[in-house]
Amino acid sequence: MSLLTIENLSLTIHGTPILKDVSMRVEAGRILGVIGESGSGKSMTAFSVLQLLPHGAACCGRIELSEQDLLAAGEEELCGLRGKEVGMVFQEPMTALNPLQTIGAQVAETILVHERVSRAEAMTRAAEALRRAELPEEKFPLSRYPHELSGGQRQRVVIAMAIALRPKLLIADEPTTALDVTTQAQILALLKRLVSEDGMGLMLISHDLAVVADLADELVIMRTGEVVESGSAYHLFRNMQHPYSRALLQASGHVPERSGGAQEVPLLEVRNVVREYQTHLHGWWGKTTQFRAVDDVSFEIRKGESLGLVGESGCGKSTLTRAILGLEEVQKGEILFDGEPVIDEHHANREVRRRMQVVFQDPYGSFNPRWRVDRLITEPYHLLDAPPLGAARDEAIAEALENVGLSVDDRKKYIHEFSGGQRQRIAIARALIIRPDLIILDEAVSALDVSVRAQVLDLLADLGGKYGLTYLFISHDLSVVRSITERVLVMNSGRIVEEGPTDRVFDEPENDYTKQLVAAAPVLPADVA
Repeated sequence: MSLLTIENLSLTIHGTPILKDVSMRVEAGRILGVIGESGSGKSMTAFSVLQLLPHGAACCGRIELSEQDLLAAGEEELCGLRGKEVGMVFQEPMTALNPLQTIGAQVAETILVHERVSRAEAMTRAAEALRRAELPEEKFPLSRYPHELSGGQRQRVVIAMAIALRPKLLIADEPTTALDVTTQAQILALLKRLVSEDGMGLMLISHDLAVVADLADELVIMRTGEVVESGSAYHLFRNMQHPYSRALLQASGHVPERSGGAQEVPLLEVRNVVREYQTHLHGWWGKTTQFRAVDDVSFEIRKGESLGLVGESGCGKSTLTRAILGLEEVQKGEILFDGEPVIDEHHANREVRRRMQVVFQDPYGSFNPRWRVDRLITEPYHLLDAPPLGAARDEAIAEALENVGLSVDDRKKYIHEFSGGQRQRIAIARALIIRPDLIILDEAVSALDVSVRAQVLDLLADLGGKYGLTYLFISHDLSVVRSITERVLVMNSGRIVEEGPTDRVFDEPENDYTKQLVAAAPVLPADVA
């Protein structure tokens, strides 16, 4: 008998169809992977289970949890189920947690809402839930706040909240999207262990087939609000029938075609760079200490080359990037761009700076939402002594948009009118408009669906060949780095621990840390169709 049964579920919001005859089942002690791109209806299906739907939503069909009809349940009855019978793990833990409450208080709150127990007992049970989520109290006191934890640790707190009352069903909505590969592997292993220990059912929502490849027992693939294919994960991976399913599978392992090649002349030289920060005082009379974020790092990027930089959060990637862009001074060493220092007399070298641009992970957060696209992509013009004006400016905007596959008419739109992939194309257009030599891509495709990611990688490869661009790819996604770079650097604790040709480093890693990264990366089964 199924724990959760969804049959012929249809959903409209203000009359607009969102879900169409969706059916799926979750059994106790089993994991169901729900796969699809943004807008496929994955999350709305999950929210329908708990009736956490926006105003104007209307459902029909059948949703049963242990033979209890959830669509017929009233709000009071649903409130009793949420958190107790059904737990929820969201994609972004920082938005799911209250920054003003300690982690202990937030886990205990779940218990206090549903059970009449003392606060002391609730805190004891919260400590146990955090321990089961691999946050033992001796290392992670209940008095800590969310901002004092890493991304993976915050996600463990959200998981602890979801399992505190040992629910029958756990829904995890993209729980590992923004996490490092090793942290992602740990979170997925934790979820699998909890399912085994508690015998609960798990609905794991993801846009990436590789994430659920070794985890899910059954798969459901969704597109535009409909289930296009479902079945046993083992058989589905090896015998996909629907064209959309096969397209997702191909996009997961997509390798763009690159033209051109690296020259022997170095464009960027990083020589023995050290960047330290002064830490906070320890107590009233404590002495300050120095934290070395970048520790004696040296490497070079040749003209026309695509170089990857991989490592976990906190390894020093972002600090090194800021130093390369001239946004931070270094205490030791030097950074040269085409033979010229990036920082000249304690200020960023303007002549050098205009030849470098950056594309960030979150395009929406890197744009001013009050500006139209034409103003957004011309932001780098402030680096030019004589930026184009009038017709020349309009022509440059049109060319930049067309280069990234957008329409000239998009110039008058606002950023909220675009999808995630389109926003990233606009970010690339902004980076291209002053014709830089080096573009730094900081997790530029990590939050995108696999098919959109494949399109953006193809675009970058095409633009690199067309304009002779040099790329520095910073990512925790090893599959992206492997598909688009010729060489890779592996960074750990502020140091470069391994470097070399990308295929050699990933196929035959020499450093133990590199071996851990490669082993943790999600991969599709070797014998898939």
